[in-house]
Amino acid sequence: MGNRYGHLSVQEREEIAIMRAMGLSKRDIARVLGRNHSTIIRELDRNSPPVNESCYRPSRAHERCIRRRKAAYSRQKLKTPAVREYVEKHLSIGWSPEQISGRISMDMPGSRISHEAIYQYIYNYAPELIGCLARKHRKRRKKIYGRKPQRSNIPNRVSIEERSELVNKRIRFGHWESDSMMAAKIDKTCLNVIAERKSRFVQITKMNDGTSRSTRKAIKDKLLALPRCALRSITYDNGHENVEHEIINRDLKIKSYFCNPYRSWEKGMIENTIGLIRRFIPKGTEIYPLQNRFIEKIEFLLNNRPRKCLAYRTPAEIFIKSGGALPP
Repeated sequence: MGNRYGHLSVQEREEIAIMRAMGLSKRDIARVLGRNHSTIIRELDRNSPPVNESCYRPSRAHERCIRRRKAAYSRQKLKTPAVREYVEKHLSIGWSPEQISGRISMDMPGSRISHEAIYQYIYNYAPELIGCLARKHRKRRKKIYGRKPQRSNIPNRVSIEERSELVNKRIRFGHWESDSMMAAKIDKTCLNVIAERKSRFVQITKMNDGTSRSTRKAIKDKLLALPRCALRSITYDNGHENVEHEIINRDLKIKSYFCNPYRSWEKGMIENTIGLIRRFIPKGTEIYPLQNRFIEKIEFLLNNRPRKCLAYRTPAEIFIKSGGALPP
């Protein structure tokens, strides 16, 4: 009978104990059980009492094996202090486990860790880090995206369906998406958020209100200093704050496109970006008291965090490489 592979059963351990009592050698026991002799050697070395191997007890041996197997499955992740420090540091500044997993080999050559191991480390050994995750749930849930746009009459509106495939596929640099991030109902202050589609580079402006005039000024102030190659088009939703898009087009020499009504997923990148900002400014938070330095810090963190869709490069790195100059 050929040698078999796999864990020893309780019955096999009982037979080992009987044959040991009869004085059979380890090779003879292995031959009778159809096992490799090294399996028998390891079994007696690992699961015999530490003082006397001849006192091998099958029930005790099986218990030791089960305990050791459970311990192997529950070993703590992120074993080295350097990896733990890297993970905890970047979780604290808003990176996701997947971004950390993709970036760590660039920042620490020779180090690799899966995002699943990071999640297991957080949930099993460092629950205090759950607050650093995007959703902060005690249990991991599916992500839900999207929010309902409002109807508005936009003059000379050009549908997103007329947008070039070069824009849709993020091949050409310089195409932006824009949206407003509203605060608590009692607070008229809001944020204008624009993001470049290819690089995911984001710029955030605090506005006193969500009017079209404030939105136009916010977009112009952010984009006016950029090089020509970074200004090709902006895609909006149908909100009333975007009615002055033609003035922006004229002043920036840029084109504008609009999503179809109630289809905000057509500019999903900016929706996702606002979701990232919500990690720092949760829904219901008043924006009026927030300092510009705090807004700039959020902007900096988002532009300097690696993205899976960018092969774990940062938006700032891609923005510069594509020909954009970082704003002062």
